[in-house]
Formats: sequence, C-alpha cells, structure tokens
Amino acid sequence: CFETGRPGMATFKQQNVEDFYEIGEVLGSGQFAIVKRCKDKIVGIEYAAKFIKKRQSRASRRGVKREEIEREVDILQQIQHPNIVALHDVFENRTDVILILELVSGGELFDFLAQKESLSEEEATQFIKQILDGVEYLHSKRIIHFDLKPENIMLLDRNVPLPHIKLIDFGLAHKIEAGVEFKNIFGTPEFVAPEIVNYEPLGLEADMWSIGVITYILLSGASPFLGESKQETLGNVSAMNYNFDEEFFSNTSELAKSFISQLLEKDRRKRMSIQEALNHPWIKPLNPRQAMVKRLSVVNLENFRRQYARRRWKLSFRIVALCNHLTRIMKKGHKLPQSERDCESDQEEETLRRPRTRKRSSTS
Repeated sequence: CFETGRPGMATFKQQNVEDFYEIGEVLGSGQFAIVKRCKDKIVGIEYAAKFIKKRQSRASRRGVKREEIEREVDILQQIQHPNIVALHDVFENRTDVILILELVSGGELFDFLAQKESLSEEEATQFIKQILDGVEYLHSKRIIHFDLKPENIMLLDRNVPLPHIKLIDFGLAHKIEAGVEFKNIFGTPEFVAPEIVNYEPLGLEADMWSIGVITYILLSGASPFLGESKQETLGNVSAMNYNFDEEFFSNTSELAKSFISQLLEKDRRKRMSIQEALNHPWIKPLNPRQAMVKRLSVVNLENFRRQYARRRWKLSFRIVALCNHLTRIMKKGHKLPQSERDCESDQEEETLRRPRTRKRSSTS
C-alpha cells in the first residue's frame, strides 16, 4: 500500500488524510505525537492514526526531525509479524506526518495483568514468549527496538482467553549495520542497559536487558533499578544494584530468577541472546518437573497491583532531561552526537530522547 520513491523509502502521500479516513477520538498523546482512532472511508476498517509533529526548522526544538520520522517509517515498512504493530499507510501535510497503524485496542499488558485474580508463572511465560517472538523477528533483521517497556507492550484484544501481544512505538528503533559502531544515549532510564548509560557501543543485547527488567517487574511489581531520581536510576543500572528481595520473590521459582539474572548481565557478551532466552527452561521446560514448577509458582499479584499503581502515579509526573549525565560524559572527553549535545530538555520527559504517550488505550 506504499508509493515508493527512492529504494527502501516510502513516499509520504501528500493527499489530505481526511479524504481517505474518518478521524475519530484521541486515544493517546505524547509530547510531539497524538494518536487518534480512524476509519477507512471505503472499506470501514478501523486503524490508529499517529500524527507526528514535524520540526519546522533546524533552530527549532519543537517537533521531530524529518530524518527520525523517516527512520521510524522505514523500519515499520520492513516489519510484518503477528506480535508487532503493522504500518498501513503514511500521509504528510505541512505540519505533520501521519502514520496509519493497526488499531491495538486491548490496552497495556500490565493494566490487564493488574486486573487479574491470579497469575501463575506458566501464564506469565505465555506473555513473555510472545514478547520474545516479536523481538526475535526484529533481531533477525538486525533491528533494535531500544524502548522496550510496559507502556509499549499492548494487547490486540483483552477479551479473549490468551490475549495477543503487540509491540508498539518504533520511534527509537535502529537498524544496526554489521561492522559499524553505533553509540547513542536514549531510552527510558528504568529499562536502559548499562552500555547505554556508559555510552559504549550498542547492539541487539540492549533489548535483552530491557526484557529482563520487564520480566522482573511482571513477576514482582517491583522495579529493579528505579531510584528516586533519574540520576539515581542510571547509577543503579550502571552499578548493577539489584537483588531478588524475599518480600517480593518468595513465591518465585528459581528458574524464573535464573532467566532474569541471565538477562540482567552487565557484560553484554555474557547476556542471553534472543535465541538463548527462547530456549531457556523457564520459557521452554526441558522436563515435566520444570513444567510443574511453572504451574505451581505464582506471581505476587497483590504487590504487583500496589507497585504498579504507584509506578503509574510516578510516571504521570514528567522528569527533567539527562543533561547532567551527558555533561559528565562530555567532561570525560567523549564526542557526543549532535542531538545529544543539544540536550533537548523540552523534548525529554521520562524518556531520554523522543518521549511517548502515557495516557493511552491504543497504538502509539
């Protein structure tokens, strides 16, 4: 459904999006993006329209740079997987680029889990497995998501026995070229890998660390590295300052803890790859005893609900930029990419680069 210009890049349609789609209510909003429900005027299929505000000039700090929007579109065009949101169409007007995306209307996975009466590790791994399947597909194409976190793990429809997971929001995603060193500082402090905090070369392993953090939170409600401030959180990540507190993990299986520990491994060469994670006995039991342990071990849902409510409340407050952290790195003599040296504080909330929506019931 794309008109293509130069190879591998969609031409953004210059027609008026409203000639083709009825634009409906707002589903969510971020600093430079707003997501609305929309409906194809001819066939009646519903989608989500993500309006991304374009940066109007080099000097401006408002809006998203054209090349960043192009990168997001380019990556979404290369992706077709049941566990990843699908891009349907792209339009452009003077102020915005509009992505027409698959409508993901089941809300966030963590919202769904917080409302459950009980949850065994076996049920939990059915969700983790879907996340791993989506990431395996991305990594097979050398695409790194770079912003895996609960807010970007959505359900297609929550009113089915086993809801279907969709990974969303590819605003920070990058395709890594073999042999090309890539460094950047971005993501959400609570979920970023130590190599991002330390401004070291990045690879597919960064996503695996985030999956470790997500799993830790899913099983306990507690967040392993979250401090009182962004600086404290980043310090905790860098220092590997976490443990399996008995208060939260008393009913958690050793298999589950081993899965998390092998993902929260500071040395990225020792960290589990996506393939190793899919084959870990917690995800893929080797014998009936391991399968039984998963069935009998339960997630601490009471604590999950309590901590999760607190987490949502905290996230509703915007946090300052990462300037202090960047300044320290610059003092050590690292040359930072232009966008980071700008320290775009009005563009940063609790995400280090392009922030995303909080209040959202659908695709962003």
